[in-house]
Amino acid sequence: MARHREFDIDEAVVRATALFWENGYDRTSLADLTRTIGCKPPSFYFAFGSKDGLFRRVLDYYYDTYLVAAEAALAEPTSRRVAEGMLTRLADIYTDGAAHPLGCLALKCGMSGAQAEEAVRTRQAELRAARRGRLRTRFETAIAAGDLPADADAEELARYVLVVGAGLAFEAQWGATNAELKKVIARAMKAWPA
Repeated sequence: MARHREFDIDEAVVRATALFWENGYDRTSLADLTRTIGCKPPSFYFAFGSKDGLFRRVLDYYYDTYLVAAEAALAEPTSRRVAEGMLTRLADIYTDGAAHPLGCLALKCGMSGAQAEEAVRTRQAELRAARRGRLRTRFETAIAAGDLPADADAEELARYVLVVGAGLAFEAQWGATNAELKKVIARAMKAWPA
């Protein structure tokens, strides 16, 4: 007879997201995860296969639940508003300490991920590359439409937005306020092509 699962998978991913976001990848143990999720190790392994298996699901949940709000800026009418909108939304996410830990889960776990399997590091790289690709495509469209100069480099601009966004995450994690990050965004936007 099949055993009844003792926990809800989707709820487990939500709880694990908060735990990884707070502690980072390396400092989150299997014991922490099973206690937070409310299951025993055999059920954990049956559901996720490993800590890395759960973390891959956490990454997808994080991107689909949190970072999707920042990517909504891709629909803005100008490239400048796309960049500024994405950075502003990231600052809002990264400084919302009432809803979740400060900073960026993916960056925090990526920096500490010495223990992560290659598959986890590969998944993180894929997600970052996909975000950069969506930005690059949007900026290529802006170049073709004359919204950006013809000699603008869409790849460079996409990386610029992501690098500034990563800096915002680090600053938020170390206590920078939303207002302070918005000043940084205003300064960064002064470099945007006219």
